[in-house]
Parts: sequence; C-alpha cells; structure tokens
Amino acid sequence: MKRSSLREQIFKILFRVEFNPVEEMPRQEELFFDSGDLVATEKDRLYITAKCNKIVGKLPEIDALLSEKMKGWTLDRVGRVELAILRLGVYEIVYDDEIPAGVAISEAVELAKKFGSENSGAFVNGVLARFVPKAEENTAVGEN
Repeated sequence: MKRSSLREQIFKILFRVEFNPVEEMPRQEELFFDSGDLVATEKDRLYITAKCNKIVGKLPEIDALLSEKMKGWTLDRVGRVELAILRLGVYEIVYDDEIPAGVAISEAVELAKKFGSENSGAFVNGVLARFVPKAEENTAVGEN
C-alpha cells in the first residue's frame, strides 16, 4: 500500500477516537480491519496499527500543541474530521522524523479536501503551517 493510502487508513481509525474511549481503540482497530472494506497486508496492518497507537498515546500532548497554535479556536469547535486530520498532521510534523513537514501538511490537506467540508483544506493548511519553522515555511507549505 502506498504511504498516502496508509495515512488515509490511519486517519479513518483516528476518527473513531472521537466516538469511542481511548481504551476501546484496540477493539476499534480490530473491527476496522475485520470489516472487509480494506485489503491490507500484514505489514501494512502492523504499520497502521503501530502508528495509530503512537498517535493515540500522544493525544494529550498533540491536543495541547493544537490548542496553543489555534488562535481563536478551541478543540471542541473544530469538526471531528478536521480534528482527526490535524492530530495526524501534528504527530507527523512534531514526532515522526521520517516524514518531512511539507509532506505531512500536503497529505493532511488532501485528506481534508477528500473527507472534510469545503474549507477544510485551507483550515488544516493554516493550522499545520504554524508548526513549521519560518525558514521551512516558504518551501514546505502550500495548498495544492
């Protein structure tokens, strides 16, 4: 599976955090994979599950970072789709050294355009751009 497809599956599982207690996420992951909607290799499944678990484990830190950067917004005002995408994007920018910030932002914007509302792409881009140091901003960030 391509990395963008893996990221989309991670987003879909993260979205379930909004409707289920964190303690139920292992069961939610099982249900996600057992639904038959996704054909994933064992390697892909392990990657998706491991990354989801890392993100869920850092949700308090990620949410605190988002709250700091979102001027005039609170997390409870952000749509659930956008929040799941922002959490994934922040994790990749701040904690995942394998993903360049520009790629994380670009992929998050694409997810927002696909799953969010009309202005979701611009909103996600604007929030995540605040996590990129100014020196990288001009070359790394740009909405497609």
